Amino acid sequence: MATGTLLEQTRTLRADFFENEKELIARLAREGQKPKTMFIGCSDSRVVPELLYGAKPGDLFVLRNIANIVPPFGTAHESVGAALEYAVNHLKIAHLVICGHTDCGGLKALDGHVDALAEPALAQWIKFAREAQTRVDRRGIEPARRHRAIVEQNIVLQIEHAASYPAVFKALKENRLELHGWLYDMHGPRVYSYNSATKQFETL
Repeated sequence: MATGTLLEQTRTLRADFFENEKELIARLAREGQKPKTMFIGCSDSRVVPELLYGAKPGDLFVLRNIANIVPPFGTAHESVGAALEYAVNHLKIAHLVICGHTDCGGLKALDGHVDALAEPALAQWIKFAREAQTRVDRRGIEPARRHRAIVEQNIVLQIEHAASYPAVFKALKENRLELHGWLYDMHGPRVYSYNSATKQFETL
């Protein structure tokens, strides 16, 4: 689709948005952003962070990628690390949400044996979720529930990875930051939150 055509198709929506939120947008432009929450989610077009969170411009600092992955600290993926450091050290966020979802194509690729020659970047990226798959298979989860279990374990795994970054670790230690794991079940539709005490995902 040509850019001009896309802009034309969205003209009315943009005009309505700018009119309805003009005071908020003006204030954000004048005062800068002060979000309290960072949201790390999947790039899947069906996952809309602002709708899940009920957020407006300025409420969320958002990072999206395939399978809501946070590579462990020291793995030379500076983009995710830079976003985490900026959110924690400069924006002073109080909450970090890592949100996965059912029917995740990135996680299904773990079972699909991605062709590393045809898709080298994807093959390298999803390896940071491989441990989630390993944990599930080690427990012998039945096939009907296996994908959801991998989605759940990937959220837990990425929370662990996020905590490996010095900025996040320091903020957690000083009780300035809370980590949250969310699961968006698109077939519900429903959002679940990870309870670290019970190690279960509970309805929000």
